[in-house]
Amino acid sequence: MVKKCIYCNAEISSDCVIDFCDKCGKNVWGDKMFNAIVQNMENARANGDLCHTQPAAEPRRELEGFEGFR
Repeated sequence: MVKKCIYCNAEISSDCVIDFCDKCGKNVWGDKMFNAIVQNMENARANGDLCHTQPAAEPRRELEGFEGFR
């Protein structure tokens, strides 16, 4: 499955740890920061600290009754 860059919609690899292409990432953060972000995200994935989940279709029941819950 191919993902799309959140900034320009360019195709990126589905196993990429970030949701934006290299070009946009470097334009937003610069080379040094972009490389640090990618390295830290890859390290987190290798350690099992990176979790991709799907958004819930319905609100969680334990949130009902809390102030600000809609």
